Amino acid sequence: MSRWFRQKMLGFQPYETFQLLIETGGVDRTNTLLIAACDAYARRGKPTVPEMEQFEVLAARLFPTAGPQARAKGAAILGRAELLSPALERLVVENIGEDLIPFLEGAADLSDQTMLDIIARYDVPACATLASRPDLSNVVLAKLFQMNSRKVYRALAANIHITPRGAYLSALARSAQMDHLVAEALGRRDDFDAALLAPAFFDLSDAHRVKVIQAFANRTTPTAPISRTIEQLSVASGELTKALMKLFSENRRPEVTRLLAQITGLDEVRCGQIAHDVTGASLFVILRAFGSTAYDGLKVLIHATSHDSERSRTLADFATLFGAVSSESMAYLMSAWRGEVNLLELSKPQHQPFTQTSKRTPAMSPAHNPVVEQAIEALAKIGVRRAG
Repeated sequence: MSRWFRQKMLGFQPYETFQLLIETGGVDRTNTLLIAACDAYARRGKPTVPEMEQFEVLAARLFPTAGPQARAKGAAILGRAELLSPALERLVVENIGEDLIPFLEGAADLSDQTMLDIIARYDVPACATLASRPDLSNVVLAKLFQMNSRKVYRALAANIHITPRGAYLSALARSAQMDHLVAEALGRRDDFDAALLAPAFFDLSDAHRVKVIQAFANRTTPTAPISRTIEQLSVASGELTKALMKLFSENRRPEVTRLLAQITGLDEVRCGQIAHDVTGASLFVILRAFGSTAYDGLKVLIHATSHDSERSRTLADFATLFGAVSSESMAYLMSAWRGEVNLLELSKPQHQPFTQTSKRTPAMSPAHNPVVEQAIEALAKIGVRRAG
């Protein structure tokens, strides 16, 4: 029987024979016919247009008549075919059941209509799978971006085949503020301006926090609302760094929290996060916003951070950043934490980074960075005096 089916199904002839078998054989015969027909089509390779059209008619007749298990099995087999028309895709999607996600992941091609039908059903796991595909048209993308689903946005954020620009850029940036997994996914991308992740700064991993700061290097920023507060403070930068260094050296972080709350206008919870941030990234923002130099700022960071074997390399990164990012840009980053600015302004040409790091100019190694060496030497002297 199997050989006969394969011989007949290679050209899907004679169609009348199958019609007769369907009408007279009952559900069991229909189940057998459906699975055999789907298997034959899947083995066919790339069918001709007439063969595909003939099979569409046959499959449309078999699927509604067969039992649930046979429909699911037949759809799974049919889903492995090299070429499916939109009508056959629809039959697969409607009948494949639990194997829908693997089908959507593995299908070489999917028509826009099939994807739009799935989106219209608001099947979130299926839509998140679609959002990961590399072949999404603007029509499908627009519908996916309209979905209010964190899973879908996480998939869109991680899909490197989607260029973040225009409305898509705005939507991803807004989503990053509400979902740290979206922010992390965007932080891993080289084609996304990490500066737009500023509101999600405290939800990011250590490396991505530094990446956000680096995104402000060598670029002008709009005037930050917090700049006026900084200008009105009577405390000098040197006095601030000395006070912070003393508090951190004595591990008086609650007092650091209160001091930061007084001078920054940030809420106390946020200042507590900064005071207890052993990576030093958020404290760097504060120090640079208030005009700290690399030498003074690094002495504070040495006391505030815990880097162990990575200490020299991390301090070297911060030493470089003190010279690369302006006080104004870090004040702008602080205002972003307070929700006072529209970060999408950074997408304007006048606020794009105006220099690029040259690959032919090697970065100063931690072992030969004089600023880092001076700061560590100063710390060593403090330690000797304390021990004495």
